[in-house]
Amino acid sequence: MKKIFLVLTLISLTLLSCGSDEDSLQKIDQLLNIYIKDSSGKDLLKPTEIGSYTGVSFIDELAEKDNVNVSYNRKMLADSTYYLEYLAGATRQFVEDDSDGNKIYRSEIQVSLTKKISETQNAPVVEDKLEIFYRSSPTVFEVSRVLYNNQLVFTKVPDQPNVATVIK
Repeated sequence: MKKIFLVLTLISLTLLSCGSDEDSLQKIDQLLNIYIKDSSGKDLLKPTEIGSYTGVSFIDELAEKDNVNVSYNRKMLADSTYYLEYLAGATRQFVEDDSDGNKIYRSEIQVSLTKKISETQNAPVVEDKLEIFYRSSPTVFEVSRVLYNNQLVFTKVPDQPNVATVIK
């Protein structure tokens, strides 16, 4: 009888501990889309077009080792506009606790851009700095703002996608 009681107690405790509380789930919102355009609005990320940045690479500046590549995807919209989709991969460094009790983190990425200036020549590689700041609370981990070459290019708007446009 004691064995049956012990087994039933263990099963009951196991079932109780498996229950989920949906309020305890943290929403993750870290997908960032980066558009690079000139001052007239022309897309500069077309992979084969003269005058565009045909070569792009991301290097993690906060990684423990030098020259750690960070993955991204070059994607195209239905209207043939290209953008860089970055999800994760760069080192996140703790910055501070903000006044609301949230934690602030940042990633720093070197963006190397190679511009095609003719069918056979490229301009010297341009090295830019991308800083992504994240806000972490018990309910959400999200991109909060983005700086490109120390210029603010994105600030989070609740329930909106994370889209940064860089003008070069």
